[in-house]
Amino acid sequence: MLGLIIFGILLISGAYKLLRARKAGGGAGRRRWASRADGLAAVALGFAPAERLDTDNGSPLLPADTAALAAVRAGDWQAGAAWADAAGQNWDERIRRVRELAEPAAEDDAWLLAWRAARPQDPTAAAVHADASVLVAWNVRGSLSAKNTTQEQFRNFHRLIAASQEAMHEAQRLADPADPVPYMLEQPVAMALGYSHERYGQLWAQIVERDPKVLAAHTGALQYWCRKWRGSHEEAEAFARRSAAAGAPGELLSLLPLYAYLEYEMSESELDPSVYYKRPEIVAATDAALADVAAADPADRRVTRVRHMLAWNLYWQDRYTEAVEQFRAVDGHIGATPWTYAADAKARYVQARDFSVRRAVTQK
Repeated sequence: MLGLIIFGILLISGAYKLLRARKAGGGAGRRRWASRADGLAAVALGFAPAERLDTDNGSPLLPADTAALAAVRAGDWQAGAAWADAAGQNWDERIRRVRELAEPAAEDDAWLLAWRAARPQDPTAAAVHADASVLVAWNVRGSLSAKNTTQEQFRNFHRLIAASQEAMHEAQRLADPADPVPYMLEQPVAMALGYSHERYGQLWAQIVERDPKVLAAHTGALQYWCRKWRGSHEEAEAFARRSAAAGAPGELLSLLPLYAYLEYEMSESELDPSVYYKRPEIVAATDAALADVAAADPADRRVTRVRHMLAWNLYWQDRYTEAVEQFRAVDGHIGATPWTYAADAKARYVQARDFSVRRAVTQK
């Protein structure tokens, strides 16, 4: 998950990160301060101490994940290929595995080059190569704001991201016609290269033609429609509402409005989250997501993504007992939105969790 987290951080400017850090330690802190005693009390109730929180992963890696990633780092590309292909037509799981493999490939691609040489028409190898090329481009650009990034970095970034686009198109050509993943992988390229709304619409049509309800596709599209990229708050929220309305119970597309509301909140420096998150439409979206989680397969690992956002919303809505239920379900692994949108993900998470635990206990 680390590469996804790094990419997520790169998607937000330094100004946003500073804003979130100030909110976490400023206005929000004056109203909701979790003391050291609160932290000890949370640990006594079975929650993980801060030093044991995993900020790289939003949920535990499964043994099969760990084994496959260790194998490719040791040069065994066959193990990585088998692991990725075992996802079958679960497209959310397939793109997760492709992206997990892209991370070590971006660091050392010897095993990926061996894979591609052995199987030049392998669609999975092509997809991993395409996504790794995006990570390499962003690593060259760096995570600093534009004013702190050199012209050489920008030139190299645009050269590499253009090459990534070509790699995406090769992956799309090699893919199973039913597979939306290579088109989903192009979404960050669309943001980086500034696809027009018309051109992005064409890419989106390729995705939904293959599967209209892949959660990762919708969350990727939401980023495009955000004001910080190629849209506006209004367009992002409208897209999120349409996505949620199209989802059946348990499909978890109710996550989209929660993300859209978070994007708006983090961009408005004067907004008070303790008031904002109590807006009727946000409370309704939170309730819809709770129902969606209840209807989902408990083994669906995407549920954790929704639970992280539910914990955040319920915390701000003063629904502490419900928030604690979500914190209990995700505790230990916090490499997920909204925590990773803060300069200090661990501090943000512990503050919200420990405060919620204290209030839930005192309200009983």
